[in-house]
Amino acid sequence: MSTSPTISLSELLSGADAAGHDHGLTEKNSGLQHIHNHATGTIVWFPTWQKFRETTDWREAVDGVAEDFRSHIEDVDEWAATFLAEDLAILLERAAASGDANVFVQDNLTHHLTRTWAIADAVAEATGKDLPTGGTKQTIFADYPYDVYAQDGGAFATALWNDVIDARRNRALADEAARKALKPVSRKALKNAARKAARR
Repeated sequence: MSTSPTISLSELLSGADAAGHDHGLTEKNSGLQHIHNHATGTIVWFPTWQKFRETTDWREAVDGVAEDFRSHIEDVDEWAATFLAEDLAILLERAAASGDANVFVQDNLTHHLTRTWAIADAVAEATGKDLPTGGTKQTIFADYPYDVYAQDGGAFATALWNDVIDARRNRALADEAARKALKPVSRKALKNAARKAARR
């Protein structure tokens, strides 16, 4: 990068929150994208993958990942792919167990997006390759369910958002089905069952 970033991601996001109701203009001016969280009445802002690299958080995140896989440097691609799969599974499990998926997703979306991009950038640096832009799919994303660079990251955010909501909905349906299966059987039903068994 030609110049050192001087603005943090939190400053960018706070600025977008305070920018007013013209969200399209804010996106154009800030390098951020947004999703309307209709359930909570809020706007969730997140950076494009390009804009993330222009924040002070990017270098810190990439260096943090590099420190994590320093002992796995011989198989860094494999380590990263496994980490990404496990990290996503943990996120969706936490979402399923959350009290409110809509609150959970707005609190966790941006962090998961930026961590995923940071992992990809750290792997590229560790293996002597150019930073990824989505033109060529990295090995670490071979089995990953999202295209993390499509629409500047917007497609990743939308798909992940939907999967988080679905994880909670599916858990709620499963819990309801389990409750119905364990519902106490009435005495009348037990007597009827006993009579039917006696006739056999």
